[in-house]
Amino acid sequence: MPDLLLELFSEEIPARMQAKAADDLRRMVTDKLVAEGLVYEGAKAFVTPRRLALTVHGIPARQPDLKDERKGPKVGAPDAAVQGFLKAAGLTSLDEAKIQRDPKKGDFYVALIERPGRPAIDVLAELLPVIVRTFPWPKQMRWGERSAKPGALTWVRPLHSIIATFGMETEEPEVVPFDVADITAGQATRGHRFMAPGEFSVRRFEDYEAKLHDAKVVLDPQRRKDIILADAKELAFAQGYELVEDQALLDEVSGLVEWPVVLMGSFDKEFLSIPGEVIRATIRNNQKCFVVNDPKSGKLANRFLLVANLEASDGGEAIIAGNERVIRARLADAKFFYETDLKTKLEARLPKFEQIVFHEKLGTQAERIARIERLAAEIAPLVGADVEKAKRAARLCKTDLLTEVVGEFPELQGLMGKYYALAQGEDASVAAACEEHYKPQGPNDRVPSDPVSIAVALADKIDTLVGFWAIDEKPTGSKDPYALRRAALGVIRLVVNNGLQLKLRHITAEALNLLEEQKPDLVGEARQRWLNQYGGSHSIEAALESAVAAVFVKDLLIFFADRLKVQLREQGARHDLVDAVFALEGQDDLLMIVRRVEALGKFLDTDDGKNLLSGTKRASNILAIEEKKDKRSFDGAPDASLYTLGEEKALGAAIDQVKREASAAVATEDFAAAMSAMAKLRPAVDAFFEQVKVNDADPKIRENRLRLLNEIRAATRTVADFSKIQD
Repeated sequence: MPDLLLELFSEEIPARMQAKAADDLRRMVTDKLVAEGLVYEGAKAFVTPRRLALTVHGIPARQPDLKDERKGPKVGAPDAAVQGFLKAAGLTSLDEAKIQRDPKKGDFYVALIERPGRPAIDVLAELLPVIVRTFPWPKQMRWGERSAKPGALTWVRPLHSIIATFGMETEEPEVVPFDVADITAGQATRGHRFMAPGEFSVRRFEDYEAKLHDAKVVLDPQRRKDIILADAKELAFAQGYELVEDQALLDEVSGLVEWPVVLMGSFDKEFLSIPGEVIRATIRNNQKCFVVNDPKSGKLANRFLLVANLEASDGGEAIIAGNERVIRARLADAKFFYETDLKTKLEARLPKFEQIVFHEKLGTQAERIARIERLAAEIAPLVGADVEKAKRAARLCKTDLLTEVVGEFPELQGLMGKYYALAQGEDASVAAACEEHYKPQGPNDRVPSDPVSIAVALADKIDTLVGFWAIDEKPTGSKDPYALRRAALGVIRLVVNNGLQLKLRHITAEALNLLEEQKPDLVGEARQRWLNQYGGSHSIEAALESAVAAVFVKDLLIFFADRLKVQLREQGARHDLVDAVFALEGQDDLLMIVRRVEALGKFLDTDDGKNLLSGTKRASNILAIEEKKDKRSFDGAPDASLYTLGEEKALGAAIDQVKREASAAVATEDFAAAMSAMAKLRPAVDAFFEQVKVNDADPKIRENRLRLLNEIRAATRTVADFSKIQD
């Protein structure tokens, strides 16, 4: 089968757009091939700073012939319907159609449509120019004299040439005949901009890739990354250093060069007096260079690695010297910023926050810091932190946002706060919290373990969640502009990873109280919003009493439950078990929820667990039917004097025993013991359903047995709501 080679050669493709562009090209071409009946064997896209390329293997030489039947109107239908059918089917008269017999619905016309497949190269000649013209670049431009003409081509940068060849591996390929904006597809491309700028012709992909390499172009982005990483490690090692690896920078740099050449430069040792992260950010952000460590000290060395795009005749000396000049100037600026920052105490920066708005409705940063400080003091005893240290850390933790270094490198916020806190003699835990209160910022980020850091991190995140809940700025399915999902997941990981038992209901209510002290009107509006939404099902007084709990606690706890389900599901747990545990009233201890879910999952993996779940569901189904029939519930304890069968008595006794044992085990947080107690219920439930007819002819016995079924449901709710568990 023939192969396709396509190259779109342009002036420049920005590194940030390259990966998506390659994927878009592969997807657009292959989707259209399949839509045309040309099912291929494989496709791979490539991208460099100057070209998008695609190879598609195993394309059929021509489309399959199309044979189809199109059903028409009934025999004897109005002429308008017949004419419409003939036109749609491409027939000139009914003589070209056949009649299909149907004894029930009546006879109707059928058109047999046969359309021969076209050569694949003709199909490609139609679809490729459409793809070029409609390519989804996020930013596009027009250029040259043709730019003023209607329908002028737009591209990320000026498009210079197109390669499009198609043919069998053993034969000379054909050029796909098409042109776009006066650029005619051919077989010619160019090599490296400086080292091999001349034009050369190619035939198919293997020939194309090899000739490009000879022309100093490494086509495969992953190959360029591998070269850069290997050469950087080798050069660093040869000089007695270790490369500080940076995957994001590697991805970016590989998109800036077609022929990577790694070189080493240096900077003055005096700059090593500033924090290594500042040096790295300066060199990385400004010159896209890597830094290296001195393995003896474990600290940054005064060396850097750059990736050039050519093999220079002077061995790269001029390139290195140019980078050293820029880096020296940038590091001088960074050193000045750092030393300037050290002259001002962190606390002296606090008044400026009174003029900085955190959110239009939630107030200034100064107001937010005050809330975090008080909330951290509330949380500190619950997590084993020193209250005064937690308050001090909360007071200082945002101040580095006003420093020169963080203004230049926002990604260093928190970290610089730690350095400045240590420099002014703050306690180590206070300094650590200045950095760690932002953590964890993602599923793979480190979770703080210092109690002071935990207290401030929880206060920061919970204040954020409560505040935005109060102004009804919750995440939607597609948008989360304030990163509230990340904040909730951060709270969960802080609690669970550190084995903390916290009542989120109490902490969120306290956070709301602090917000209400500052913004009484805001919280009042939130209460009124809740009344408007839910007040119809409650008395006004009851609604007012429970508004805070309903909106700012219960709703927020549901959000935590959803985030917890996502995390547990990623860890292999069942999300329905989280629902079953959260369904119990008052479940707001995340650690206990996780432990209960784990114990419940293990229990349901046993035969006792599976059979008890089945029995409980059966009891619930019977109750649902009978409650609907009688239009009432069957709450209340059954009357033991009405038991007529031994199985009833045994079940009643088992329920009483299980309730006592399971409740006692849950009270001591021994969930494994609670599940063992639940297992004792299983044989009694099995026997009851085997031997007892629930809907007895005697209405009193029937009602008593239904109450007994309700007791099964109540007993299992000691550990979870079994109705939420999927079979």
